[in-house]
Amino acid sequence: MTIEVLKSKIHRVTVTEANLNYVGSVTIDEELLEAANILAGEKVQIVNVNNGERIETYAIRGERGRGQVCLNGAAARKAAVGDVVIIISYASMDFEEAKKFTPWVVFPDTATNRLIR
Repeated sequence: MTIEVLKSKIHRVTVTEANLNYVGSVTIDEELLEAANILAGEKVQIVNVNNGERIETYAIRGERGRGQVCLNGAAARKAAVGDVVIIISYASMDFEEAKKFTPWVVFPDTATNRLIR
């Protein structure tokens, strides 16, 4: 049996941009992606703390160190600049493997979206 479990989470970052005219996805600072072990192109869920919206899209690598979190395309309708979101990815794995698995969870500074050292 396989189950879906939390693989990665960027907990509470602030939306810096919303670009309705982009093709789609969420652009995330490369430093945050690496810390959370999320790949460019990986499916992610975005949970908006401000309004309760939940959407699924894919990650795009943003410029390192800028703190960018930009919702693109239709996703731009689900959050406003300044909203706080949680970005989550999941993985399917064997039940026994899941018992031992430790997800990557990142807690950035919500004001700057930069990693707290």
